[in-house]
Amino acid sequence: MMIRRAALAAALAAGLLAAPLAAEAQQPTKIARIGYLTTADVATAPHHLREAFLKGLRDLGYVEGRNLVIEYRSAEGKVERLPALAAELVALKVDVILVPASVHVLAAKQATRTIPIVFVNSGDPVASGLVTSLARPGGNVTGLSTIGPDLIGKCLEQLPQAVPGVSRVAVLWQPGDVPERTEKDMLKRAEAAGRALGMRLQFVEARGPADIDRAFSEMTGARAGALAVLPSTMLFGERRRLVDLAAKNRLPAVYSSRDFVDAGGLMSYGPDFADLFRRAATYVDKILKGAKPGDLPVEQPTKLELVINLKTAKALGLAIPPSLLQRADQIIE
Repeated sequence: MMIRRAALAAALAAGLLAAPLAAEAQQPTKIARIGYLTTADVATAPHHLREAFLKGLRDLGYVEGRNLVIEYRSAEGKVERLPALAAELVALKVDVILVPASVHVLAAKQATRTIPIVFVNSGDPVASGLVTSLARPGGNVTGLSTIGPDLIGKCLEQLPQAVPGVSRVAVLWQPGDVPERTEKDMLKRAEAAGRALGMRLQFVEARGPADIDRAFSEMTGARAGALAVLPSTMLFGERRRLVDLAAKNRLPAVYSSRDFVDAGGLMSYGPDFADLFRRAATYVDKILKGAKPGDLPVEQPTKLELVINLKTAKALGLAIPPSLLQRADQIIE
């Protein structure tokens, strides 16, 4: 009898313990909802960046279809569509909005002051008015800065090493792509770098895709010996066309993103954007777990990379010196 009572007591205790565990197991897993706002055309978008972000999320335990839903909204290259698309994401009550660059942040900020926004690529978020400071962003915005203006000079430094004796360099840029203060800073730093390198710079504007052919005509008309392409949302979207035109006009070119070099451009110097997108997943994870974006410091690139396309160099008749090749993080042959 004693054995039966003990067994019954044990069974009841096990049942009482199991009940809350079973109830907990039956509770649905919380689904994280992330808004992904971009201007990139689906056909031309660099999918490896999105994949880098998704991998970062997977490493943190998020899996689409199980505990994660991502609402993608693309302006298909039309910046004017961003405000309406940002409003759509806000209406869906997403938990956080991921945006690639400053122009997307501005659209998202106009749509919401409460939903957290994480940016991946902002040249100078303080000058752009996106955050109060890098250490204490404040508000509902934080993310990763590419310190764009600081890298302009480094980009230009690569040209005389790859093209010895080059004296006139065309600088292609998109007015209005970044806030006026950041824009002036970029151009000022480019001018200073050009003087220090003994190069005469020819600044050529392209406000939209329709201006690109005319811009190259200006470069060749002024007998530019090389080309530097400044960071720009529109120019990035037109990278294959820019690379083709640079090859057609036999202009050695340096870019701020390796995506241009992957498309056939000569070389690039700038942040490892895939690494930035992976790191953006960490911001999203912290916010989903309760952190306030205004308390998460804006981070700067930890990896800068020099990428050289030797096949393009050969087509241009350039012999890249061993000293430059030794410094390259990747060489495409």
